Amino acid sequence: MAGGAKNNNEDIISEINITPFVDVTLVLLIIFMVTATYIVTKSIPVDLPEAGSGEDTTSTLAVTMTEDGHIYLDGAETDEKELKAHLASEKAKATDVRVIVDADKSISHGKVVHVIDLVRKQGISKFAINIREES
Repeated sequence: MAGGAKNNNEDIISEINITPFVDVTLVLLIIFMVTATYIVTKSIPVDLPEAGSGEDTTSTLAVTMTEDGHIYLDGAETDEKELKAHLASEKAKATDVRVIVDADKSISHGKVVHVIDLVRKQGISKFAINIREES
């Protein structure tokens, strides 16, 4: 008889076969390893100013201003004209549009106010300035 000698008695198999458990565990591990690379989001390095008070907010749009003066909308580089057009189209699609402004701490206050003014001129009154919490 293949697989070892057995008596002809039909005994109950009392051993636990863990092979299917190991197979399922390994498949789940592979799935988590593959999907972990998609969870990480790319970001633009910005040195945010620190503040002691702040609150969590949800946003639909993220405007980032880098140290060298470039403006990004949701991670894609843009200029003021494209920013205005995109904000206007988002405002037309939804009534509750929120914007979070990430500005490098070395940018002048006037440039940040100018971008906030662009946002408000498009009819978006809900915006926040992103900070890094003090350690």
